[in-house]
Amino acid sequence: MSTRLKRPSFWRHVAVALGLVAFQGYLGFNVVSGQFGIESQKQMHAEIEELKAQSGALQAEIDAYRHRVALFDPARLDPDIVSERARALLSMAQPDDIIVMIDPATGKPVSSSSSQLSQN
Repeated sequence: MSTRLKRPSFWRHVAVALGLVAFQGYLGFNVVSGQFGIESQKQMHAEIEELKAQSGALQAEIDAYRHRVALFDPARLDPDIVSERARALLSMAQPDDIIVMIDPATGKPVSSSSSQLSQN
């Protein structure tokens, strides 16, 4: 009884080596241009800066609203602010008030003589 040792196939080694090289190529390609690759990092950093700017603007707006709400705190309520807001909402004025007309389109005061204002 003779035993014969089977020699490993040459093509199997070549196929494994080619498979590993192809896998390394795939990984290398994704390092450069994948979703989280080097090129995508530039876009992500630009987006992060844009979102930080938006966050800063929104935080400033939130702080402005918090300040306005704090002015109406019952413990620190200023009667001048309450009367000013009430007269502005009701479009009323007292005889000793100085009224400045503002153009709603431009936000600037309307310039005219006091005689024209008294006639209107």
